[in-house]
Amino acid sequence: MQFSRFGKKLSGNAGIVQLMDDLGDALRTNPNMIFMGGGNPARIPAMEEAFAEALEKTLQSPQESHQLLGVYQPPQGDVDVLDALAKMLGSEYGWPLTRDNIALSNGSQSAFFVLFNMFAGDYDNGIKKQIQFPLAPEYLGYNDLGISDEFFTSTRPSVELLDDGFFKYHVDFTKLKITESTGAICVSRPTNPTGNVLSDEELDHLDQLAQEHDVPLIVDGAYGTPFPNILFADIKPHWNQNTILVLSLSKLGLPGARTGIVIANPTVINAFAKANTILNLACGNFGPALAKQLLVDGKILQLSREVVAPFYREKMESAVRIFKQHLGNLPYRIHKPEGAIFLWLWFKDLPITSEELYQRLKARGVLVISGHHFFPGLEEEWQHSHECIRVTYCQDASVVEAGARIIAEEVRGIFNL
Repeated sequence: MQFSRFGKKLSGNAGIVQLMDDLGDALRTNPNMIFMGGGNPARIPAMEEAFAEALEKTLQSPQESHQLLGVYQPPQGDVDVLDALAKMLGSEYGWPLTRDNIALSNGSQSAFFVLFNMFAGDYDNGIKKQIQFPLAPEYLGYNDLGISDEFFTSTRPSVELLDDGFFKYHVDFTKLKITESTGAICVSRPTNPTGNVLSDEELDHLDQLAQEHDVPLIVDGAYGTPFPNILFADIKPHWNQNTILVLSLSKLGLPGARTGIVIANPTVINAFAKANTILNLACGNFGPALAKQLLVDGKILQLSREVVAPFYREKMESAVRIFKQHLGNLPYRIHKPEGAIFLWLWFKDLPITSEELYQRLKARGVLVISGHHFFPGLEEEWQHSHECIRVTYCQDASVVEAGARIIAEEVRGIFNL
């Protein structure tokens, strides 16, 4: 049996496949593994109670129960959810939205597959266009979404060294070049894997460049505003007719619901909905059914701001203290954690690659993610990309403590310190 080029591409080894294999192994077959690798959100009792209440209300209504279990939704998704989202975002931020500006998807990962291939690849005029990341590192799940070769390009960031062992990436606008080969500009905010949050000025500059070159600016807001609002930096939400904002219910605490939300101009939404119908027929109903209940009276915003954001801030601050204590005098820096659910650790001049470090830690019962997976489209060799690892702090503090201790022991041995 032979696979096509497309089949070989999607069935090959990829960072996201390794991540999900590790996640399944840690959560099901090897529960003793210290899992600091994947992006599974933490369990928050108050959120689980809110989800249970939303599901109960849905099941108590015969009509809504039937909507949940017995019907296909239209190509864009449940119109009641679309209307409620448009109303909430319009009221909260003044964005001029209607249901024509919003579509649902089976998770944001599938949404990005459609969006990326809508704007990158081969064009009728013979030009091959790419998705352009203004800086790397970026989300490893993007890496293999393109169905053609040389699908991504990215720009090496500038690195600012901060006090107290922190550092921060910035878009290097002196190196960033938008060309006729750019099909779309894409950023995540906050950024997975680093917790970096592009400033309002950086995002405004990117928006200006996108509009000048007539390409969309795609913003992955899976961790950001308006929900789940896992942000520790003061920034303003961003959307306009040239922006495609992608949201998700996953980090709110519903990764199993597989619900993504795409907000864009009606032309993009119409095209996206048609493509999504071809690929998926219809979106699942479970996530939208819960969202419909949580959107009533802005409850989803209240929960994000009053429950989710403070929970993760406390987790982040605890994790930073723990890692600083265990890493001690090692040559390390932590990217300034401004959002998301990870710490990005940089071991300057690491004698081995981050992939080798990942393998050694895995053998000792600690799962992390090697940093080299997070540089899609960066053509130049950069030693820094092999000196970093991503760790999640969603586990209990005792688990984070145990993982940090083993990571520090392994790295200390590698540096002979």
